[in-house]
Amino acid sequence: MLWNALSRASSLGRGVGGRLAGASGRHTLVGSRRLVSQLVEPRQPEVVTDEIPGPQSKAALSRLGLLQDTRAVVFAGDYQKSVGNYIVDADGNCLLDLYCQIASIPVGYNNAALLKAAQSPEMALTLANRPALGVYPPKDWSATLEHAYMRVKPKGLDMVFTTAHGSDANELAYKAAFMHYAKTQRGGAEGFSTQELSSVMDNVPPGAPDVAILSFTAGFHGRTFGALSTTRSKAIHKLDIPAFRWPRAPFPQLRYPLDKYSEENAAEERRCIAETERILHDNPMPIAAVIVEPVQSEGGDRHASPQFFQALRSITKEHGVLMIVDEVQTGCGATGTFWAHEQWGLETPPDMVTFSKKMQTAGFYHTREMVPDQPYRNFNTWLGDPSRALMTSAIVDEVLGRGLVEQARDTGAYLKSHLEPLAIRYFRVFNSVRGEGTFLAFDCTSAELRTELLQLMRMEGVNMGGSGDVAVRFRPMLTLTKAHVNVFITRFESVLNKLYQKHWPR
Repeated sequence: MLWNALSRASSLGRGVGGRLAGASGRHTLVGSRRLVSQLVEPRQPEVVTDEIPGPQSKAALSRLGLLQDTRAVVFAGDYQKSVGNYIVDADGNCLLDLYCQIASIPVGYNNAALLKAAQSPEMALTLANRPALGVYPPKDWSATLEHAYMRVKPKGLDMVFTTAHGSDANELAYKAAFMHYAKTQRGGAEGFSTQELSSVMDNVPPGAPDVAILSFTAGFHGRTFGALSTTRSKAIHKLDIPAFRWPRAPFPQLRYPLDKYSEENAAEERRCIAETERILHDNPMPIAAVIVEPVQSEGGDRHASPQFFQALRSITKEHGVLMIVDEVQTGCGATGTFWAHEQWGLETPPDMVTFSKKMQTAGFYHTREMVPDQPYRNFNTWLGDPSRALMTSAIVDEVLGRGLVEQARDTGAYLKSHLEPLAIRYFRVFNSVRGEGTFLAFDCTSAELRTELLQLMRMEGVNMGGSGDVAVRFRPMLTLTKAHVNVFITRFESVLNKLYQKHWPR
């Protein structure tokens, strides 16, 4: 009965002018649903303007610029027309999307299963009655958590803390680590001293202790205060923002191809582990946890071997320091396993694993030991969003039901097999092809050349993105197929030839 009432209210709303503000402004909500349901993924890209962004995108951004900062915007999207692996912009340019909202679209634009979940009665009730999950969760919230998150939980982590976004996930994982450290220092005793309770209000010890999170050079963990203090990728991310004086350790800078530089890379990883252990032992501020990405995705797609991560886990255990694995960008299958750290072969699991991006929600998995000793400590009003959990349920259904992790592994191997010989042939443009699954990258020989390559690829109908100083990263959807790879390779070779003709004419 309630859903019928909601439907009637929705119909009344449409009758009183509840139209979507689309490009033409003529489509009602029902009409827009019909339009989306009839979309079919094109076989190839189509570029209809002489430049991107085109005139309609520029006009949209001009209007938006009066309200928000648009200087980072590439183009304005038309999400009624985008479908599958293709994004359509405001001018009607249709691009094969290999960047996917900074690695955040898992199973395609206007995916039928996700649209169905978005239009369900459960979604309507959740949106109309958003609960404060820490105090008034829905009666079936445990079932939602099981279906959305626990079916794909990392091995050894049986609880999940839901949050809003990736930075938030890391921030709250840090809080859990600090509370765990303090509880350990108290010997497990409950309660707090009078001095702790009074000093904490002045932000000084012992109530606000000097304790650190150790992160790695070139790592990125978000832009909130604690997360930003562990971010080391680009100075512009951090400038003018006060930061905790927390240490950083060196992350291996591997050379490619891996088989050619195996000895040098092993020595580099041993050096980084030795320095990390020295910091854990000698740092004047105690370290509660180490956070590490399986791939330093914003820092230039920097990788390390399973042996490096095994050694890192060993020394964190030896020093009584927690290990947080930041899978915000690598999680949900793109590396060829649902969680990238599955490929490390750890003897003991990480203490926490954070996630967001392709999961379309955020949080961290953890053991029961990470639960604070009192309620209301690691806490906020929303503690995530049930509507996003419903979408995550639909995403996980699609990923598991369609075998998309295996598809990413196979498609990625196919893509990599084409990139590697091209890197040899066009060595003046790019090198160092790396990665697993479709979570791949290469380096351009200069930042300027990377900018030019990305612009040319866009005009060829392929949307891509960079990372670090010179890297180009692949962040496609899990639905990418070998047919899409063929579309990309044809256009990529065309761009490479154009660059050679311009910069190195015969």
